[in-house]
Amino acid sequence: MSSSNAPASGRDPVPNRIHARPVPRPGRLVAAAVVLVLAAMVANALITNDNFRWDIVWLYLRDVVVLRGVMWTLILTFASMAIAVALAVTLAMMRRSDNPVMRWVSWVYIWFFRGTPIYTQLIFWGLIAVLYPRLSLGIPFGPEFFTFRTDDVITAFWAALLGLALNEAAYLAEIVRAGLTSVDPGQTEAAKALGMKDGKIMRRVVLPQAMRVIVPPTGNETISMLKTTSLVVAVPFTLELTYATSAIGNRNFLPIPLLVIAAIWYLLITSILMVGQHYLEQYYGRGFGTVTRRRNGGKGPGGRQGAIAAAGTVKVDLAKEVTP
Repeated sequence: MSSSNAPASGRDPVPNRIHARPVPRPGRLVAAAVVLVLAAMVANALITNDNFRWDIVWLYLRDVVVLRGVMWTLILTFASMAIAVALAVTLAMMRRSDNPVMRWVSWVYIWFFRGTPIYTQLIFWGLIAVLYPRLSLGIPFGPEFFTFRTDDVITAFWAALLGLALNEAAYLAEIVRAGLTSVDPGQTEAAKALGMKDGKIMRRVVLPQAMRVIVPPTGNETISMLKTTSLVVAVPFTLELTYATSAIGNRNFLPIPLLVIAAIWYLLITSILMVGQHYLEQYYGRGFGTVTRRRNGGKGPGGRQGAIAAAGTVKVDLAKEVTP
């Protein structure tokens, strides 16, 4: 007797089995061919055009002035985003406050900074010493305790940093508020039933769940901030990347190669930030269907069942269908 389960006749043991075939999609092949041809045309236009002066691009790509511009661009980006995130969380909590004064102050701040162009705000920050030649600390309409010159405190760098951070905080405040709103109110009610205080509920319950919604747009805002730093010339702050490369190009009468250098550095930094954003989204998206399925190679259950299975704390195969 043969050990094989298949019948000797070679016929299919399953009657009326459906032999499905994938639907032909010639449109996909045509679209891919068109895209590849266009990409080849763009590559040919970039490589074979001598006006780009790729020799000059390679020569100045690692120039000391250019690298210094990259450093100041990164400092402005991360410092302004750090200030903006801290201020945005405060503004978002003020918008959710039961105190009408807090709500209206937050709303007016967001309305003003979102309603005026960032370039205009940076110009005003550059003219802050003209508007207020000296600053003081004291009682409003009363005595002044400390007085100092504005030029000595708010330099071009600090004016650029404050202008970028205060403007960005208005946009991030709405992102944070949307993330906090996305958390089920029942989570807060359950935490209060356990005796947790409001501050601890926000830190331990609400914010960790809201980060799944907050991280993707915040990553986009960080990448946008990287390129917005090119506007600080309005202050004027002249050490960032775009101004540094433009100055070299104007001196050498070769603006195009130096602009290509700035574009290459922006693309490189943006690519690194996108990788970091991807891993942050995966980290804060644990327990949700899309991330869990992606980690399993598209197989297995998603959502909370997938997270439980991935943790390895149970022996039951959650992906297996059980028929009573």
